[in-house]
Amino acid sequence: MTAAGDGPEGVRVGPSASEHEQLSPLRGRRIGGLSVRAVIPNAITAAALCSGLTGIRFAIDGNWKMALLAIVFAGVLDGIDGRIARLLKAQSRFGAELDSLADSLSFGMAPALILFLWSLNDLPRLGWFAALGFAISCALRLARFNAQIDADEQPHKSAGFLTGIPAPVGAGLAFLPVYLWMETGEPLLRNPWLVAGWLVLIAFLMISSIATLSWKSLRPSKDLRLVMIALFGLTFAALLSEPWWTLSVICAVYLGLMPLGIVRYARVKRQRKGGAADAGGLPDAYRPAD
Repeated sequence: MTAAGDGPEGVRVGPSASEHEQLSPLRGRRIGGLSVRAVIPNAITAAALCSGLTGIRFAIDGNWKMALLAIVFAGVLDGIDGRIARLLKAQSRFGAELDSLADSLSFGMAPALILFLWSLNDLPRLGWFAALGFAISCALRLARFNAQIDADEQPHKSAGFLTGIPAPVGAGLAFLPVYLWMETGEPLLRNPWLVAGWLVLIAFLMISSIATLSWKSLRPSKDLRLVMIALFGLTFAALLSEPWWTLSVICAVYLGLMPLGIVRYARVKRQRKGGAADAGGLPDAYRPAD
């Protein structure tokens, strides 16, 4: 995800500056308010947005496999644009806002519409409200994230945790009944009451204040790092050969790790409170300086 930096890049003024920027674009000069290197991660974000919206088109045609793959591909692009932005040192407020807009469309509106067309339209009123609730929850989560970008006090983030489940993860979890249906063809998985309830649950988890694990909080020991690399390679191979079962297992593993995140963050909170109490009980001369 394209991270926010110190702020949007400004445009140099003056005719000579403008001419120079147009003549040497490959040297990182600013054109139209964005440096050339900043165009690359933002173009990836735009591609993720288009991929998410294309998923809706496939769903309208009843091509559920391609609709799911379009959302999965949008998630892959969303996972690399921020890393490329940091690699190129091209973070900007513009990129952060574009990324949130793309996430809202690709992981909020698109999954809601796809699931409505796949199952929820059998409950025209309740199903539509469930789809709306999911899309709105995704937008609210992203708005909360943007509002906290410059906040100094972020207890979850400072401890290496996330608040609620991220939008791309929420979209992936919302499609769990579809993954299983694609593999088994079980009609029960397409039941609109079941899908509506599942969608409401995932929407709640997105906007909740539950501490969830992030990559920063996962620190395997040195003995497990080679195992993690091998496991990643096997997972990639499984995605190619058995994509729906593999995505279902990934969803199950993530849901199974959520209690671990809650327990680990509760432990961090106790340690922080204990440290604050110890510092508060010391004489002034021995208290740590601000």
